[in-house]
Amino acid sequence: MSNHRLTGISSMATRALLAELAAAWRQHGGGEVGFESVGGVDAARRVESGEAFDLVVLAADAIDKLLASGRVVAGSRTDLVHSGVAVAVRAGAPRPDIGSEAALRQTLLAAHSVGYSTGPSGVALLRLFERWGIAEPLRERIVQAPPGVPVGTLVARGEVELGFQQRSELMHLEGIDLIGEMPAGAQIVTTFSAALCTASTQPDAVRELLAFLRSPDTAMLKRQHGFEPA
Repeated sequence: MSNHRLTGISSMATRALLAELAAAWRQHGGGEVGFESVGGVDAARRVESGEAFDLVVLAADAIDKLLASGRVVAGSRTDLVHSGVAVAVRAGAPRPDIGSEAALRQTLLAAHSVGYSTGPSGVALLRLFERWGIAEPLRERIVQAPPGVPVGTLVARGEVELGFQQRSELMHLEGIDLIGEMPAGAQIVTTFSAALCTASTQPDAVRELLAFLRSPDTAMLKRQHGFEPA
């Protein structure tokens, strides 16, 4: 095992989880790992441009694109967690009905403003609005959170009435009430995966870390952060 520090880059969704997993890896005797967490599009672009990271943690489809362009090592993709989209309102606000597809559709049509994220879950949400035929009436009322700003922050500030983002990013925010996950038939689940970057000079150390990140020992931490182990 190399004692040199490993460096990783990830999207914001897994930032808090990866910080704790890195600490657990150190306690496990695995050495130092530092993760930089930025907007997912930015993270992918930096790996794509050849910036020297040892590993990358992003939505599975973004990892697959990096695989296709040769920036991550074939066969190294390791699925870590599944993350469902949840719905939030400002703390103390009325809790609208999101218990079924029909109820959520009505709640959306009644909302003054709706916040969503830049990541894969945001893209999936817009597709859902199209499928339900409500994209047009909502067009003037939907607000995309700037990269790196949680949707929940906009909800807490009162800038949007209803916020949609991965549960893991909403659950620890102050000033909001989490009213639940998307109803059956409308669930939006993103798988986050890790992979070994071709730029890494410590592939063996990274492979050991990937095995640890995937191991059953990490399942409880993943659940504490609002994820399901993959």
